[in-house]
Amino acid sequence: MEAKRGVGASGFPGVGFPQIPPGLEALYSACLQIYSDQPNPLQVAAVLKYWLGGPDPLDYISMYANQGDESKDISPHWHYVSFGLSDLHGDGRVHEISSTDTPSGFGFELTFRLRKEPDETGPPTWPAAVMQGLAKYVFQSGNVLCDGDHVSWHCPLDNSESRIEHMLMMEDPQLGTVATPFGPVSFIQIVGVCAEELKAAQQWNGRSFVALMQRVPGAGGPWLVTNMRRGETVFELDPSIQDAVDQGIENEGSDLSGVSAKLCWSEEFPPVVQTAKESGSNTSVDTPSISHYESEEIKRTLKKGLLGSQPSSETEDNGLETQELAQTRALDAVHLQLNLEAGLLFPLVLRGRLKHGRHFTFKSSVDSAAVTLVVPSVIGAFANAEQPYAMQGSWLQILLTEDLISEMTVSMEELCTAEGLTLPKTYTWPHRKMAITLLPEEL
Repeated sequence: MEAKRGVGASGFPGVGFPQIPPGLEALYSACLQIYSDQPNPLQVAAVLKYWLGGPDPLDYISMYANQGDESKDISPHWHYVSFGLSDLHGDGRVHEISSTDTPSGFGFELTFRLRKEPDETGPPTWPAAVMQGLAKYVFQSGNVLCDGDHVSWHCPLDNSESRIEHMLMMEDPQLGTVATPFGPVSFIQIVGVCAEELKAAQQWNGRSFVALMQRVPGAGGPWLVTNMRRGETVFELDPSIQDAVDQGIENEGSDLSGVSAKLCWSEEFPPVVQTAKESGSNTSVDTPSISHYESEEIKRTLKKGLLGSQPSSETEDNGLETQELAQTRALDAVHLQLNLEAGLLFPLVLRGRLKHGRHFTFKSSVDSAAVTLVVPSVIGAFANAEQPYAMQGSWLQILLTEDLISEMTVSMEELCTAEGLTLPKTYTWPHRKMAITLLPEEL
C-alpha cells in the first residue's frame, strides 16, 4: 500500500486519468457531501489491485480531517473510509454483478475515526493496515461485518502499548447508507475498545453496549472517536456501567450464541475425567465417524443457527433447515469436559441464553465436533424430552429443562468469580446422569 493524494476524489476524473468506476463515484460523492473542503484527500492505495493478483482487497482508503464539535464531546479526528468491500466496477472483476435492489458486493464499507493528536500534521496510516486486515477476513470467510458486531484482535491496534486491542462495529454516524448503481452500501465504523469492553459486548450485545459507551464522558463521545491513549475502560470512567450491562443481560439476554472450546465428552456416569489428549479425540472413543459432507453441514447449520421460539432481537439467527446429518443416537448419560476459559461462560450461558429460550454452542477448536445446549422451546433441535442427550455424527445436543437450568445456575455460581477454583472441577447432577468438568487450559 502507498499513501498519496486521491486521484479524482472530487467525484470527477482528473485530466489524463480513466473514468472513475460508477460504484466508486457514488461513494466519493457521499464523502464529498460531508467534506466539501477536501475534494482530494490523502489516500492509501493498493499498489497492485486485488483483481490483478494483489494481496490487499481494498482499492483505496481515503483519510479526511474532521474538526469534530467539542460542544458535543466530539474530538477533532481523522476519518478513514474504505473502498473495495462493495462493488466499485459492476463488471464482475471482483464481486458478482448485482442489481440496485440487492447489496453492492458485501454490502458495506469500513470507516474508522481516530482522535487527532495536537502535534499531528497528517493522518497516521496504520488504520489502513487494520482495515485491510478486516477486509481480508471478509473476502476469505464471506462473513460480513454489521452494526453491533465485535472483532477480537488481541493486539494494540497501532502496535503500541495501548489498552485498545479489540474492535466493535457501529453504523457510521455521518455516512450511514448510500445508494449506488450496483445496490446499497452501508458504512460500518470500527470502534477501538479494551478487552473488558469487548467481553461486555460479547456477553450482552454490541449495539446496546455501544449505546452505553456513547454516553460515557471520555470514551469517545457520541461518534465514538477512538483514542489510542485512553487508559481507562468505561467501567473505570463510570462504575455504574457494569450494573447497566448486568441488568441488560438479565432483562434482554445475551447475543453470544457460541464460542470455540477444547472439548470432549463420554457416556460414562459416574464421570471419569479423561482429557481429549488422553482419549486421542475431541469426542468419546465410540463416536461414529463423520463424512466431509456432514462436517460441512454442521458448520453451515451452526453458522445459520437454531431458531428460538421467541427471537428477542434483530440479530437473532433466522433458523435451522432440518436435515439429517447422520442417524440420531440417544445417550443414556453425558459427561462433558471443557477447558476453563470456555467453562467460565456457563453462568452467562444459563442466565443470558437458556433462560431466555435461546441455544448455545461450544465448537471444537481443532475439529468438527460441537456441543449445543438447547431448551424445549428451541425449534429444529434433535434432542428432545424423550432423548435429552442426542448425537448426530460429532454433533452433541443437550436438552436442559427449566428446573435443571435453575439447579445448574446455583451449582455453578462460583464460576462468576472463579477465585480459588481447583482444577479439574466437576459438577454432577446424578438424577439427570449429567456431569460437566472444567479442565486446565494446558490439558
